[in-house]
Amino acid sequence: IATGGVYKTPIAATALEFVSSSANDSSAGTGAQEITIIGLNSSWVEVTQTIETNGTTAVALGTDLVRLYRWYVSRTGTYATQTAGSHAGNLTIRESGAGATWATINVTPFAFGQSQIGCFTIPAGKTGYIVSKNFFSDSSKSVDLYFFSRANADDVTTPFTGTMRIIEREVGLSGGFGPQWKAGKGPLVGPCDIGFMGVISIGNADIAVEFEVLLIG
Repeated sequence: IATGGVYKTPIAATALEFVSSSANDSSAGTGAQEITIIGLNSSWVEVTQTIETNGTTAVALGTDLVRLYRWYVSRTGTYATQTAGSHAGNLTIRESGAGATWATINVTPFAFGQSQIGCFTIPAGKTGYIVSKNFFSDSSKSVDLYFFSRANADDVTTPFTGTMRIIEREVGLSGGFGPQWKAGKGPLVGPCDIGFMGVISIGNADIAVEFEVLLIG
């Protein structure tokens, strides 16, 4: 559902840094030369940051983030093909000082070049409606899928009014599944966390989700 298995939801904006497992992911290298990061700042407003890479040496993000839901390689030293991707190593955004990992972009089995995070946080000042979602899993495994929301995500003082609530539960799914709604699910008033959790019936399996959110405001 999220590569790396995590979607960080801290109560305060956090200083972050980028690092690669390959020295070739540097501003003049053959891999990722630049990345673009999209998330929410300390005011829960969406911000976009672009930084040049420096291989295995960590590079600090200029703005602290309280949420990170998308990032990607935005400049590369290689014209990508089916055998050579836009980055050379595994890419990581983590807390400053080699701290906890927030998100990864893997180089195997392919250099994906884009984060895969099945979660989102509706920014402050926006109202969201979920207009579609799709689910994919190993057809030999049964999966239970849980779609959650947390309104008032910026209420960070106990007792919290931002409770985690289930929007939808799908039980015993396998293969692909894409329900159609006559109207969007909502309104979900930002800042509001939304995202999926899943349980596999036995063993391990990949679960992929895709959903569209209409933002108004």
